[in-house]
Amino acid sequence: MTTSHTTEASALDRRCDALHEDFLALSPLSQTAAGMHDNDDKWDDFSPAGRDAYRGVLTRMLADVDALEKQGWGPGDDVTAAALRDRLGVALELDDLGEWKRDLNNIASPFQYMRDAFALMPRDSAEDGERLRARIASMGTALEGARLSLAEGLATGTVPARRQVCLVAQQIRDFIAPGGYLDELTIPAAGGTEEQWQAAASAAREGLSAFARWLTETLAPAATDTDGVGKERYEVLSREFVGAKIDLDDAYEWGLARLGEVVTRQREIARELYGPGVDVPEALERLNADPSRQLHGTDALREWMQGWADRALNEVGSELVDIDPRVATIECHIDPSGTGGIYYMAPSEDFARPGRMCWAVPPGEDTFHTWQELTTVFHEGVPGHHLQLGAAMCAGLNKWRAVDCWLSGHGEGWALYAESLMTELGYESEPGELMGYLDSQRLRLARVALDIGVHLGKPVPKEGPWAEGLRTEGTWDGDYAWDFLKANVAMAEGFLRFECDRYLGWPGQAPSYALGQRFWRQLREDYVAAAGFDEGLPLRGADGRIAPIYREFHTRALALGSLPLDVLRAALLS
Repeated sequence: MTTSHTTEASALDRRCDALHEDFLALSPLSQTAAGMHDNDDKWDDFSPAGRDAYRGVLTRMLADVDALEKQGWGPGDDVTAAALRDRLGVALELDDLGEWKRDLNNIASPFQYMRDAFALMPRDSAEDGERLRARIASMGTALEGARLSLAEGLATGTVPARRQVCLVAQQIRDFIAPGGYLDELTIPAAGGTEEQWQAAASAAREGLSAFARWLTETLAPAATDTDGVGKERYEVLSREFVGAKIDLDDAYEWGLARLGEVVTRQREIARELYGPGVDVPEALERLNADPSRQLHGTDALREWMQGWADRALNEVGSELVDIDPRVATIECHIDPSGTGGIYYMAPSEDFARPGRMCWAVPPGEDTFHTWQELTTVFHEGVPGHHLQLGAAMCAGLNKWRAVDCWLSGHGEGWALYAESLMTELGYESEPGELMGYLDSQRLRLARVALDIGVHLGKPVPKEGPWAEGLRTEGTWDGDYAWDFLKANVAMAEGFLRFECDRYLGWPGQAPSYALGQRFWRQLREDYVAAAGFDEGLPLRGADGRIAPIYREFHTRALALGSLPLDVLRAALLS
């Protein structure tokens, strides 16, 4: 495959730009995320009719790819075409499986998309306030479309897990409860009277309450008690998130083996920190109790995040990859939704809004532990998502390649690889911070085993350094998944419960992080070897600077944008 990209757009590039516009036209939520606010008073169509419109966009695009291929490719078009056929093809396979008829989980389904959009909406002008009120008031109408899709699944036995139904119903009740996020949203801002804001809140409560009642009274009794989705569905879902077809049995065994290595290393560090006889749980408790490793309050958290993000950008960012001036700034924010997520938001398409690292701190969480979270800053900020997404946006790619072709095996795999880069560069060499990095790795490896184990119904592991005290008979299920996470993840219970429910309800997504990291590491080794360098070439040269071949690898790979992993490998190595 070729990898060059010219400033002159090919016919396929132009068609991809049109595809991007088609997706935006179908999704006011995507417009909001892109910093386009004229349609902030509207919602996506979550109904079967909306899904039909989306499927039509996919099938027309694939037909046009075939037609354009007959005319001959321009530079880089073979990469674009391979990515399109992979991504749109997987989307159609999922559609054929009826995934849209059971689209309900605790993190990435219509209600969460709607709720999370409010944090991206401006509230400065009277027009902003009017659009915000209209969007709030019409939440119930939008979710009626989602109900119609779920009802179609209910009629054909294509239902979500009961656990996820109940979780979403509770999230809605929390959202509309007195003092909840809805009340925060309807505090009068620019424009509008008190009565107008309260009318919007009342309409939202009525519509959301009706949807939650339908979930609880109609869908939940018919939903399945089984969290696992089975091999047929899981293989397609895994390809959606990883970006390659993988050997699931091999991935499961690899995850368990690597998890054992990490646990062993953590035990060594625990003794290094606190002496013989101290095991990992006690060491983590001592690290958490250390006042020098604590932050108190969200203001202190935001300032600490910003300080480290700026430092990483200034000290190592430009050594690792060529940085465009348009993404030479990153902002850190506290997301008021309180959902517990930590995420990165790419710059707006015109770069007027810089890239943002956001933390949605749950209610009641006031103490934060720097030893544990430093690696998260590297993951979400620099050299993680900020460099990755910024490079793609600045590379002159067509809009579908630059914005829409996102998959977590590539993106989250890069972010985990970025964490490991900072460790290679000595930024987490202090034992406590290294424990935090390993804690992050332990989480990601644990969920490779958990996710594949639950959704494929595998027997629980018989032994391993991570399995002490856990049952050794039976198969993976929700209860064993919870016990397994508690034994392997140092995280507050509220965060951990959210994460466990996420893995149970979003099959294939969580393992893509560690599996993507494994891919990035192997691709780097293969790229360096193909360039004629000996295996094991140090990241830093004798002069203390990063070896040019690694900077070249990072720059070339990120400039291609997010791609299915097999497509990325072919583009860089063939």
